[in-house]
Amino acid sequence: MSKKILLLAGDFVEDYEVMVPFQMLLMLGYEVHAVCPGKKAGDVVKTAIHDFEGDQTYSEKRGHNFAINYDFDKVNVADYVGLVVPGGRAPEYLRLNARVLDIVREFDAAKKPIAAICHGPQILVSAGVLKGKTCTCYAAVKPDVVDAGATWADSNETASNAVVSGHLVTAPAWPAHPAWIAAFVKLLGAQISI
Repeated sequence: MSKKILLLAGDFVEDYEVMVPFQMLLMLGYEVHAVCPGKKAGDVVKTAIHDFEGDQTYSEKRGHNFAINYDFDKVNVADYVGLVVPGGRAPEYLRLNARVLDIVREFDAAKKPIAAICHGPQILVSAGVLKGKTCTCYAAVKPDVVDAGATWADSNETASNAVVSGHLVTAPAWPAHPAWIAAFVKLLGAQISI
């Protein structure tokens, strides 16, 4: 059985939300293909660091360069067991790409695990896969997911929870990584013993 995961990235993806799941899934033995429309293996995307510093919204700073390791044009959903959709600024424009939306729809139709965090659900909204689901996201994305027919689950003050709805696991922001990634790995059928 395949142990490949697809990870959608783009310029100004949230730094932690792309790097941490990428590294954790590698640690668990998955082959993670990080892709971006218009980019090929060896290209990079710039990341953004979002932090919660007491302002009305998150602050944003330039992050690292994140290496794309697979060609977007070669993606075949049948090759993957799961999909990761990080947040940050990237989802707001990645959702304009028809192939990105088709990929999400194919994962959803096949009931393969999908993990989306922060602004990542913007892509799920545009793909039309949230109707009837329960999910969470960064609070500013709540109107989008509700308008798409989803039930929004409150993301508590620490933003540290994850919500599972069928084959979908969502979280509000990077502080939820432990719960979000653990729930995704469980949906994948992996066992973690400590």
